[in-house]
Amino acid sequence: MEEVQVGQLVRSLAGRDQGRFYLIYDVLDEAFVRVIDGEKKRLKNPKKKNVKHLSFYSQMAVGIAEKLRTGQTVTEEEIVESVKSLGLSHED
Repeated sequence: MEEVQVGQLVRSLAGRDQGRFYLIYDVLDEAFVRVIDGEKKRLKNPKKKNVKHLSFYSQMAVGIAEKLRTGQTVTEEEIVESVKSLGLSHED
């Protein structure tokens, strides 16, 4: 698997949230990441996911990734907007 990056678009393949799109919030180790979507999983409470249960896409929320890296404030609305716009190109 290629490098997992903060701000990358992913889709859940397993669990109650199956089919839901997220952005990677941070990488815990090679097996786990934490994800956010701005609605159910917010910045205050990101969801821990096994990378085996995620489908990775090449799309990145570059602005959000940069803000998270540099410690700037990211709003839930920005996250929701990014997840929606990036996820639309992958709807089945």
